[in-house]
Amino acid sequence: MMGIYKDILQKPQGNNKLLAVLIDPDKTSVDNIKYLFKKINTSIATHIFVGGSEVEEHLTEKLVIEIKTYTNLPVILFPGDVSQITDKANGILFLSLISGRNPDYLIGKHVEAVSKLSKANIEIIPTGYILIENGKQTSVERVSKTQPMLRNDFEAIKKTAKAGELLGMKLIYLEAGSGAKHAVDSVIISEVKEILNIPLIVGGGIRSKQQIESAYDSGADIVVIGTAFEENENFFEELKK
Repeated sequence: MMGIYKDILQKPQGNNKLLAVLIDPDKTSVDNIKYLFKKINTSIATHIFVGGSEVEEHLTEKLVIEIKTYTNLPVILFPGDVSQITDKANGILFLSLISGRNPDYLIGKHVEAVSKLSKANIEIIPTGYILIENGKQTSVERVSKTQPMLRNDFEAIKKTAKAGELLGMKLIYLEAGSGAKHAVDSVIISEVKEILNIPLIVGGGIRSKQQIESAYDSGADIVVIGTAFEENENFFEELKK
């Protein structure tokens, strides 16, 4: 399933907002996928992201295979490490943690990934990943050994996002982190969106339909939910087509 990025570019222009469901292999049992996708397939979800900061090796591939049994939605890797790369997915967000200064997550892990990706027939989407403080330490912060950007430092966040675009990133991802106390502020979303010419993804701490709509209204092209359904699978009842 190539053309994922082309589809992302086209859909928001028609005012059809995109919703990604992030599934963490470390938190989601393969045995629960059939039940979970009965709900997801009747919702407004348009993409499935799969990945996490700390995932046991080979677990991602098993989960992706099971997911593709029950949905036709594009399955896109959101990897925290090279070990999570599998050619069973449709695409990968090739994440560069541009909010941090750890060379491993700016380029080092990417170099490690080349041998796997060169053999995998999946769509590779370079993505500038910006971690924003949310009131608690996130697993991304702990694993990457980087500090999130201060949520009131609008200028630094905007410049970082624009620098990612100028470096050739195809997407910018504003992330508050899994289980965030504070979702990414609407002012941050709108100001970042205003200076970008590429699609904007927003995730972390989004637990209600109202928060999803607020992110869209502020300029998000793709909203990502994860913790919301981990804590309450009935959340999808609010998101039916």
